[in-house]
Amino acid sequence: MNPVDSDFVTGGSSWSANDYQCMAEAIRLARCGVYSTDPNPRVGCLIVKNNTVVGRGYHIRAGEGHAEVNALREAGDEARGATAYVTLEPCSHFGRTPPCAQALIDAGLARVVSAMQDPNPSVAGRGLGMLKAAGISTEVGLLETQSRALNPGFIKRMETGKPFVRVKLAMSLDGRTAMSSGESQWITGAAARSDVQRLRACSSAIITGIESVLLDDPALTVRDVNLADENGFIRQPLRVVLDSHARLPRSASIIQQSGRTVQVVTQEEATASAGLECEQLVMPASAQGIDLPTLLNYLAKQEQCNEVLVETGARLAGAFIQAQLVDELVVYMAPTLLGSQARPLVDLPLSEMREQQRLILTDVRHLGEDVRLTYHFNDRINQSTQAGL
Repeated sequence: MNPVDSDFVTGGSSWSANDYQCMAEAIRLARCGVYSTDPNPRVGCLIVKNNTVVGRGYHIRAGEGHAEVNALREAGDEARGATAYVTLEPCSHFGRTPPCAQALIDAGLARVVSAMQDPNPSVAGRGLGMLKAAGISTEVGLLETQSRALNPGFIKRMETGKPFVRVKLAMSLDGRTAMSSGESQWITGAAARSDVQRLRACSSAIITGIESVLLDDPALTVRDVNLADENGFIRQPLRVVLDSHARLPRSASIIQQSGRTVQVVTQEEATASAGLECEQLVMPASAQGIDLPTLLNYLAKQEQCNEVLVETGARLAGAFIQAQLVDELVVYMAPTLLGSQARPLVDLPLSEMREQQRLILTDVRHLGEDVRLTYHFNDRINQSTQAGL
């Protein structure tokens, strides 16, 4: 977490109940863009004057108006002398759109309360500095934990150069994910599978292994129309198939879908899949196959991936865990028994008790007859970046 510049801090005791309510509403607005803003952060803005809300806005998608601009458009002239509550420090630089800090200055705001600073260390505090220099009262830190929970991936990518990695698995009550033959459809019920659609929709990319593709022939798409944006558009995450020996067939469903699919191969196999109607990415090999840290660095830097969903079998899931690359583990548990011959939850070759991987349970929910368990790892949990979406 970046240290907050003391020039912009207002202690919690000086914020009113109305301040808390207004920021909570700004956070609610930000959630409206949870499936559409990628690779930008989810941001909400509420403009209040004389205890009356005069403007609401949230960021919908990259390249379009930011939350502050949309709220200012609704507020019009009423923005002069008002207070803006923003879930993230207003931007101070020109990107696809002009800086929001300048828009707030031009609109004549009297006060701006930000939930948190920009997580990019190279720009954090600049937007607040612009506002302060213009004579606007600037405060930061109100409901910061809740605001950080909106953007676990964006924050991690800005602060570390790596995406937030979420591994999703489905298992039986006895901890099995598939029969010994590989058959796994369906362990969980419709409600759990619908919830997986939500996880896909908030992800920048979905990573799977070639074995899962060959066994289940998944599409790995977002199909739930309830996850579309206000214009009915469903953003499809980048689909990434780890295929070190280039076995992806031309008939695979994953390469027949809208959006992008990338086949990741090693240098030795780079020409083996010529003619496939998907992109190919050559990555260094490791003892287990594709070098996973290098892949994640590529996804963060070249593809601007914030949240990555690993949706695969026991072997690849275990490889991510063993490499300590997992931020969050989401397990759907069904009330059924698959027996001792079925495949385990993860392939994790541990032999001594001291090697065990301790987890922290952060959320439990019933989904139909199934239970969703969300965990963070004990030695690398960051409570401020829990997804909570």
